[in-house]
Amino acid sequence: MEQGKRMAKKTQEPKRKMKEIEKKKKIITRTFFAIIAVIILIFVGLIANDYIILDNNKKTNLVINNKNVTANLKNDILIEDNVIYLSKADIANFFDKYIYDEEETNQIITTYDKKIAAIGFEDNTITINGSEKTIYAHAITRDNVEYLPISEMKDVYDIEIQNIEDTKVVTMDSLDKEQKRAIVSSDLPVKSSTNLIAKTVDRIKKGDSVIVISSDNGYTRIRTANGKLGYVKSNKLENEYTVREEMTEEKQIDGKINLTWDYYSIYSSAPVRDGTTIDGINVVSPSFFYLDEDGNLKENIGSNGEAYIQWAHANGYKVWPMVSNSEAASESLSITSDIMNSYEKRQKLIEGIVDACVEYKLDGINIDFENMKQEDKDMYSRFIIELTPRLKEIGLVTSVDVTAPDGGETWSMCFDRHVIGDVADYIVFMAYDEYGVSSTKAGTTAGYDWVKLSLNKFLQTEEIEPDKIILAVPFYTRVWTTDGEGNVTSNTVNMKNIDNVIPDGVEKQWDDDLKQNYVEYTDNGNKKQIWIEDIESLKAKISLITENNLAGVASWQKGMETDDVWKMIKEELN
Repeated sequence: MEQGKRMAKKTQEPKRKMKEIEKKKKIITRTFFAIIAVIILIFVGLIANDYIILDNNKKTNLVINNKNVTANLKNDILIEDNVIYLSKADIANFFDKYIYDEEETNQIITTYDKKIAAIGFEDNTITINGSEKTIYAHAITRDNVEYLPISEMKDVYDIEIQNIEDTKVVTMDSLDKEQKRAIVSSDLPVKSSTNLIAKTVDRIKKGDSVIVISSDNGYTRIRTANGKLGYVKSNKLENEYTVREEMTEEKQIDGKINLTWDYYSIYSSAPVRDGTTIDGINVVSPSFFYLDEDGNLKENIGSNGEAYIQWAHANGYKVWPMVSNSEAASESLSITSDIMNSYEKRQKLIEGIVDACVEYKLDGINIDFENMKQEDKDMYSRFIIELTPRLKEIGLVTSVDVTAPDGGETWSMCFDRHVIGDVADYIVFMAYDEYGVSSTKAGTTAGYDWVKLSLNKFLQTEEIEPDKIILAVPFYTRVWTTDGEGNVTSNTVNMKNIDNVIPDGVEKQWDDDLKQNYVEYTDNGNKKQIWIEDIESLKAKISLITENNLAGVASWQKGMETDDVWKMIKEELN
């Protein structure tokens, strides 16, 4: 009997297992079809252009020039009493990476393109390019974060701002960028992408005006009146029109720059150039301006200088006079430091430069500050940051002279070349002296290998755009004298006079690394050495301009050259 029961149980067990398997299959099948049904419903809902807007902002979004940058905000946007505030950190991120807290005046200093502005934390005023203006707000601090009333600073950043409260979107559009619009031809949704399945970000109606951003493969990316960014089919838009054109700034000089410094001391008058021309040049830089022993901007122009400007303009030359701090000699370190470390003194100097440029109808300025403290490097950069927009506002060029990126604290380490090269219109690399007047070892003034190595540092280490670099070459060399005791001295010889210095019978030897002729001889028991600057040595250095697509050349100084140098430079640049 027991055996019969066991046999019956064994017979029933496979049947139960089969039923369980069938049951599981039915559950899986129902689940599968349920999922498919949901997918179809979602798909149909999307295809049917449902009226549910899925893209609802939980916090205020920021759209700058048709790009949603909300994810990049370091702090939330504040809106108080209809004033829109953006944190100083976000201003730095989107508009002015050089924005600066000025402790001396308890203001925030910000620059952008052709504007420099100062705004405080108490009074509802702002100073833009030296002119004070009343506004409806001031800078504030919230939770130790500084905020600027950007809706009151539209003139500074040259933008238009719209606060769309319904969708919690703030838009900012640069007025120098192109903007196009089109009319919607039918009611339709705006999608987050061009994929077949994409969420709806907004809905637009027939007759609505939308901003056209770009078009591709039958779709157009748009911005709606609600500030939403998305895609519609291009054939649903009509009557596209341009609201404003792209504004591009033309360079003052077309082609390569060929600048020469026309130096004269503060005790002399500007050179008389009437009736002469300088073949190939397009910029002259006379030494019109300097700082005196009290740090005041002084000019040495006079009637000769005014005649010089007229001569230059009559011949099609731009005039970018030098502003030098070197006339104060040994006092230049402390004088320059005092100005650089005071916002008000920097502004006074800038105002003086701007006023002089307007008065004399100049085309630009060449800042030639040398012998400065290494610890003032950032403040000198501040001076250039604050000067450039003031000159740009009146259509003038800012060029700044710097030395090679190695050397002494007060000669080389006092420049932040990356910042200067980024901010100024041009950075002028004074490719001399490799071995200068203070050197205790005889050597070349500007060997090709050293110039090339230094230039590569400008381009690669300092990351300066090549079309902003002017390579300055010397029209002089040094005669080195080593006496019997090994003492080394030197004196400067103009390029045009070098052959008069070399004794008859002394043979020149070409150094292919330096790309220079070299002579060595004995005079009264002293060893004489000259690394010669001539047509060939200059031609080798100037070839680096074309090879690296630099902005052009500068030469120190007019009057030291041989007559044939101008033709060579012109041909090399062309």
